[in-house]
Amino acid sequence: MNNFFQLCRNNPELKLEQNQNGEIIIMSPTGGETGNKNAELITDFCLWNRRQKFGQIFDSSTGFKLPLGSKRSPDVAYIQQERWDKLTQEEKEKFPPIAPDFVLELKSKTDSLKEVQKKMQEYMDNGVKLGWLINTEKKQVEIYRQGQEKEVLDNPQTLSGDDILPEFRLDLALIF
Repeated sequence: MNNFFQLCRNNPELKLEQNQNGEIIIMSPTGGETGNKNAELITDFCLWNRRQKFGQIFDSSTGFKLPLGSKRSPDVAYIQQERWDKLTQEEKEKFPPIAPDFVLELKSKTDSLKEVQKKMQEYMDNGVKLGWLINTEKKQVEIYRQGQEKEVLDNPQTLSGDDILPEFRLDLALIF
């Protein structure tokens, strides 16, 4: 992990991820539309978390060392406070060695849907409890829940955070 962490530190202009096989993936920057939608999403999650104070919210600049060895940076991630508090200060400052409780990936036009779906399954395999893959082109959301088949919603108006994100509702009007 330290080698990958150092590689990222030495190349701050690159957004890198590493899959379970150790392959390094260079992520391309998003365009303006996707960047704006990501900003809207992270704002909604941060505002909810400020009110609820249930945990910690992270944006796509945060890398997580997942239990099966990959290092991933979801567009939005959430970790319950009691789990976050169990990490050491050093673990919090590097790539936290923890699977988030929730992840969100916003598919950009340059993303391969198949690859993002594989990434979502990888999150589930690593213990993430709830994941949303938002595909703005198709106005579709794939919901991944631990131990369940994925659910596909066509043109939903809102999404609920279930018991993972209590009282959170995402209005998709700004995204679609």
